[in-house]
Amino acid sequence: MDQNLSLYKVFYTVANSRNISKAASELFISQPAISKSIRKLEQSLGVTLFSRNSRGVQLTEEGEILYEYVERAFDSLQLGEAQLKKVNELGIGHLHIGVSTTLCKYMLLPYLKAFIKAHPHVKITIDCQSTNHTLQLLKENKIDIGLIGRPDSLHHICFDSLGEIEDIFVATKTYLDNLSLRTRSNEMDLFRSATLMLLDKENMTRQYIDDYLSLHHIETNNLLEISTMDLLIEFAKIGLGVACVIKQFVSKELENGTFVQIPLPFPIHKREIGFAYLENQQHSNAVKDFVAFYTAQKPQ
Repeated sequence: MDQNLSLYKVFYTVANSRNISKAASELFISQPAISKSIRKLEQSLGVTLFSRNSRGVQLTEEGEILYEYVERAFDSLQLGEAQLKKVNELGIGHLHIGVSTTLCKYMLLPYLKAFIKAHPHVKITIDCQSTNHTLQLLKENKIDIGLIGRPDSLHHICFDSLGEIEDIFVATKTYLDNLSLRTRSNEMDLFRSATLMLLDKENMTRQYIDDYLSLHHIETNNLLEISTMDLLIEFAKIGLGVACVIKQFVSKELENGTFVQIPLPFPIHKREIGFAYLENQQHSNAVKDFVAFYTAQKPQ
């Protein structure tokens, strides 16, 4: 069949025009070339496709059967061309993003809101997973781009930093006052006496904080694992304990006094957050547009 693809175009044109002369004019080739192509296709298929009459040519019964399928094929090609034209004109595309629930709400949504306004025809799929899982999906080429904390290794990955985030411990003043009355604890043994609320162990933030606590030999006795940053913040607000949160995400609560930041004997180093995608990869126009968009939007 591969050798006959150009012949089917000739067959289709002749079948539509019912006239070899008209088909030759439409295809910008000679009548003998048209006749030769038809004979070659008939020999290849072992059937007669056209019969001649005084007005031109007419499809045989076998020709009618073949035409039904060839017509579908050319209709599909025309639909494909029309769809591609629409994609180019409207900027239609698909963007698959991986991100943790926390970063999705506090960092990705502002970018997406502006991007969708500028590119309303791009279909966007969000895969909310831990940063570790997002990084794995990226390496397996199952997502186009991920919003993650900067990994230790950037092997074959491009990382565009959006800036730094800072992990802090917070609680309400009421919780700290009541804890002090119950235990008469000071700042140094606060973590042993308080209910310490952290994200679950699958989260990269939790792993980072565990390393910090271990490095500085900070002991904890009453640990409560929470699945999302939002719940950590809400539980801290009702006075359930001391929560480890990202400072940028509770700036309002710190400003209005809802939260008190716990002073630490050793600072927690800030972490970089950014968009990551595979290097040396043929990316779609939607991905290229998104990369160009956030690059223009991110703080300098």
